[in-house]
Amino acid sequence: MAPSKRRSGRSAAKSPAAKGSAKSTQSPSPDTQSHGDTENCPACTPVTKELMNGSRKENWIECDNCNTWYHWRCAGNGEDVENIAKWYCEPCMLADPSRQMTLKAPARKSSRKRTQRDYANLNSGLGSDPNRFQRMLETKEIKKDPFRRMKGGELDEWLREDESALREPIIIEQPDGLGMKMPPRDLTVEHVAEYIGEDTPLEVIDVASQSTASGWDLGKWADYVDLEPSKREKVLNVISLEISGTELADMILPPKIVRELDWVENFWPSTRKGKNNAYPKVQLYCLMGVAGAWTDWHIDFAGSSVYYHILKGSKVFYFIKPTPANLAAYEKWSGSELQYETWLGDMVDDVFKVELVEGNTMIIPTGWIHAVHTPVDTLVFGGNFLHSYDVATQLRVREIEIATQVPKKFTFPMFTKLCWYVGDKYLRDLKAPGGVSLSARVLEGVLTLSEFLVSEARILETGSEQAKKEARDSIPTDRVKDGPAMARELRWRAKQAQGYWSETEEGGGGVRRAKQGTKRRRVEEEGGHFRNFKPKAWDVVLATKEEGERQRVQARKPEDEEDLRKEWTEETGGAAGTEAEVRRVVEREVKVRRTRRGVERQRIERTVEEWSWIE
Repeated sequence: MAPSKRRSGRSAAKSPAAKGSAKSTQSPSPDTQSHGDTENCPACTPVTKELMNGSRKENWIECDNCNTWYHWRCAGNGEDVENIAKWYCEPCMLADPSRQMTLKAPARKSSRKRTQRDYANLNSGLGSDPNRFQRMLETKEIKKDPFRRMKGGELDEWLREDESALREPIIIEQPDGLGMKMPPRDLTVEHVAEYIGEDTPLEVIDVASQSTASGWDLGKWADYVDLEPSKREKVLNVISLEISGTELADMILPPKIVRELDWVENFWPSTRKGKNNAYPKVQLYCLMGVAGAWTDWHIDFAGSSVYYHILKGSKVFYFIKPTPANLAAYEKWSGSELQYETWLGDMVDDVFKVELVEGNTMIIPTGWIHAVHTPVDTLVFGGNFLHSYDVATQLRVREIEIATQVPKKFTFPMFTKLCWYVGDKYLRDLKAPGGVSLSARVLEGVLTLSEFLVSEARILETGSEQAKKEARDSIPTDRVKDGPAMARELRWRAKQAQGYWSETEEGGGGVRRAKQGTKRRRVEEEGGHFRNFKPKAWDVVLATKEEGERQRVQARKPEDEEDLRKEWTEETGGAAGTEAEVRRVVEREVKVRRTRRGVERQRIERTVEEWSWIE
């Protein structure tokens, strides 16, 4: 019977052919020939025979074209044979150069599904070279980062006063003023193993293939890191060791601004956190990478923001801004054939480079796409957090995760349940007799969150039985007794807080926007008239966004407000003048619901134009 696997660890004294098996009864093609006997392979040499002499087991691999079996020691290139998806022997590759080795999809902790990495021509053995990513970067256009360098004591005012806060990464070069606690700088990987336990299983990434290397624990990892770099057989990386509840975790306190923003910290009930409770443990990670490590393009799960402190060593980040166009490119690239054919940076507008050294702390905002290089052995502590300043992007990234079928183990744990806890707390704040003071950005985030919770409520009302069960299980009944009612009331109150009023759930035909201040708006309690209000929900809500092509036109640049009023309120966009570039984005929303008379449909279209003059 033909062997059922292409790779096997078999006795060196007996090849697969020795069992009288053939993968196919079909004759080899004219440009190939069959090789091999019961003990040797066509690539055996006196050196490899000597190395295999007395070996109890030896890996074999079969050519995917001519079905000839080879010793991997003789014909391989150093890659782990278990990571190979397709392999061709040298005669077959010489006969047809399009035949090249490819790798299996790696299993690694990430916010998305991964396949093999091939954009630097991983064929001809390059797939086993962890330095290929750096060589590829030499041919790419990388821009110096424009991000702010700040002091820890400036962050409170920055968040309170700056509308751009938490929209771009920031770097805090010294930890002073951050309200953060970190282990001493002489902490080693050996210490990490001692504090957490040397027998603790560890997910280790093989950088060359970007796949998981099995069989590791912290003790084995500490021994590996202790080796001289020249004696390490592979370049490995650890990016997913969460340490909450350990002795090492007692030495760490995230920055004050992170603790004040973090949904898990502020909205998940304290009585349901701790050793014997299930809750999202994403706040404390220990990252350990050796020189040459690379983590490929990704977005942290659910678009969560990240704080990242270099205790020892250095890191180089490559960033892509999460614009609608860039996120669309990432979604197209992620989980598709493009992932191993194309460098993501070639599909987006700009790639920025940030270099961090020992003592630096960085905050990465929601949704930023990034890849990371480790120049020297490095020890990092950081964590993930969701917050209320960019809920829309967090939900957009979650949609990408669903669309690209990211496995559940790589997504933000208990995401929907956390959203219900957050919504419940904001609703109680908005209903409080004394009112509550929320910034315009947070109010916008609360409204976006309420729309998400209303969509979950609709699943409870109209979804399949399985979908209803999953939605029901995500509601924390210790706090939320009636999920649909809570979600719709939160949406109503969030709209009122923003200056809307309406007699219907969606405000159809009766919505206006009140003038509101630039900073904060105080929401007063309006009594208890909402108690029995059960508005009619929209049955279908479809929102799309379409970015048109950039155009160059002749237009006169406005000089003052009078110019804007006279010329720019017209569709033509001003009189002829100097050359300008126009970028258009069309946002469409269609809402449909059944009524007593039939069907009601709302169609809303909004066109946003950005004009910039070419000097």
